[in-house]
Amino acid sequence: QVQLVESGGGLVQAGGSLRLSCAASGCTLSCYGMGWFRQAPGKEREGVSCISSSGGNTYYADSVKGRFTISRDNAKNTVYLQMNSLYPAATDVYYCAAGGAMCVMPDYGSWGQGTQVTVSS
Repeated sequence: QVQLVESGGGLVQAGGSLRLSCAASGCTLSCYGMGWFRQAPGKEREGVSCISSSGGNTYYADSVKGRFTISRDNAKNTVYLQMNSLYPAATDVYYCAAGGAMCVMPDYGSWGQGTQVTVSS
């Protein structure tokens, strides 16, 4: 079972940037599709961006295309989400997940504890 730990969340002003990191232990990431999801209180969790095990295929939700970039460093067992031009609607808890493909949420079997992202106006 892979363990995932997110970091990099915090408070940022609208228009600013954050980079989330997801470090994995208990396995090597190279065989896993990885993804970032987010959830606001009272709302369903949704896929933000996902990347294949090789990094050759990526998915982005329409709301983040052109502003967010997902990447992975399999040698470091880490996945990143660079978030630029943030606005208040992006305020959510962001979760890292492993084991699925193209942000089909039920396929992801391992989840991190989440990191809070707050964008102030």
